[in-house]
Amino acid sequence: MEITRDTLIGDIVNECPEAMPKFMEIGMHCMGCALASQESVEEACAVHGVDPDDFIVDLREYLATL
Repeated sequence: MEITRDTLIGDIVNECPEAMPKFMEIGMHCMGCALASQESVEEACAVHGVDPDDFIVDLREYLATL
């Protein structure tokens, strides 16, 4: 799965549930709520004060190790 700034959190969780710990690291603990699942990576990062580009690199590297 290609993850970009526009990728929805719900799509990532559905395709790669093992990505959830990385979202939890940035303080996104409500992965199952409807609002979070409809947010893009960029929107989620903005809410949690995280640079989306850095987060995407970190997430991709993490998923590559699994």
